[in-house]
Amino acid sequence: MSRRPGRGRVRRGVSALLPLLLLAVGCAAGGGNGSDVRGGQSAAAGTADVPGEIVLASGRDVTGKGGIRQQLIAEWNRQQEARGSGFRARLVELPGSADQQRSQLLGALQSGSAEYDVVNLDVTWVPEFAAAGLVQQLPDQLVDSDVIKSVADTVRWGGDLYAVPFNSDVGLLFYRRDYLASAGVTNTDLGKGTGWPVVQRLIGALDAAGKKLPGPYVKGWTSQLDASYEGLTVNGIEAFASAADGFALTDKDGRYAGSVADLQAGLDELRNRTQAAYTLPDAVHSDEADTLTDFAEGRTGFLRHWPYAYRTLHQSLSDQQLGVAPLPGKAVLGGQNLAVARGSQRSAAARQLVGFLTGKESERCLLDAGFAATRLSAYEDNGLVCNAAKPSGQATASPTGERTDRMPRDANGRPAYARGTLLPALENAVQRPRTPLYGAFSQTFTAQLSRLQSDKPPSDAQLAKDLDLQLKGALPTR
Repeated sequence: MSRRPGRGRVRRGVSALLPLLLLAVGCAAGGGNGSDVRGGQSAAAGTADVPGEIVLASGRDVTGKGGIRQQLIAEWNRQQEARGSGFRARLVELPGSADQQRSQLLGALQSGSAEYDVVNLDVTWVPEFAAAGLVQQLPDQLVDSDVIKSVADTVRWGGDLYAVPFNSDVGLLFYRRDYLASAGVTNTDLGKGTGWPVVQRLIGALDAAGKKLPGPYVKGWTSQLDASYEGLTVNGIEAFASAADGFALTDKDGRYAGSVADLQAGLDELRNRTQAAYTLPDAVHSDEADTLTDFAEGRTGFLRHWPYAYRTLHQSLSDQQLGVAPLPGKAVLGGQNLAVARGSQRSAAARQLVGFLTGKESERCLLDAGFAATRLSAYEDNGLVCNAAKPSGQATASPTGERTDRMPRDANGRPAYARGTLLPALENAVQRPRTPLYGAFSQTFTAQLSRLQSDKPPSDAQLAKDLDLQLKGALPTR
């Protein structure tokens, strides 16, 4: 299938053998120190923290340059300066894809250079970094009952706490209300309970309307199906989990727990969702940015994407044009968690920084700015407001008086969809396999799923057998 000019592919740069080496390192490193978050002792060295700069390494902030993460860190710095603590935090944004960022963090933490004190880990990386002894065990009180349960389940390994939820993520279904109306659909509020058969019927209505639609419509829906990065894994897990109740590819210890029958059912569901009759042809080469552009420019009527797309899409589409609903079936949980590096010389202060960045007010600030907050209070407590920062959506205006952020908000200033759509989606989300060998799993999984995109794809039965065999080779078995 041809590719549109200018579309780049991000290749995985980390060998599947690396997690095995990390496990060996973890066995030698031993367990973490769970000292109190208020203490002044360094868990890494057992001595008092060395005053100075605390470096937080993270991927890109989707709220832009000078975004909400930087603003929250600036507020923490102001508080430290007022107290004369001698500590100051600095945010370092790592370049490249998520796989490349993971590689950079692994290299930095393995070297023991103490270059980073706090690391922002994808939810799938926590078991790997914890098992390898690269991050510290944290005090349990950093994650309380206010944290959404599905999100809280991403921060432990072996029963111990190694990270704290910072911002979450979940798959959502975005759709063009104006396209549906032009196709003669009277109810353009999809809401809860909209299954894939309904979406496919609506796509049929869009196809029939054709040139009557107000845009350069090509095909019904798009998603991130590029096998060279995590998008195909996410879409695959969502299809597999939707096809079989209680579906899981790993157990609590990270061992392979799949079956050929469940894999075959999942492959059938994925094939049904991505067949050419419904899917934008470019989807097989698309990442998050590509699909966002295709949808915003009107080439498709439905889009599977993450919560930050709600703010981004509303900059060019009105609330009358854009709708959002829970993803039909099961949606994958994403997001990032903050962990304290094993080699940090400022462990106690780093834990204080983590506590501040993941506290109730900070989470409300993250929600207001377009992230998916990790705490229930951010969605439900109307008395909780963001004073620590000024997210770009809070009625700011350009010199001409026009609002610079058009994201719809409820009466309490939250994104309008936050409580009714986003929070339930997070609560009902499913996790990707939790294993220290996640990199090996994802490479194996996408390598097999990508065969569905070949000129002569195998049958579901054959591919299920092959996938089962490959996953047994990539992961420990029971």
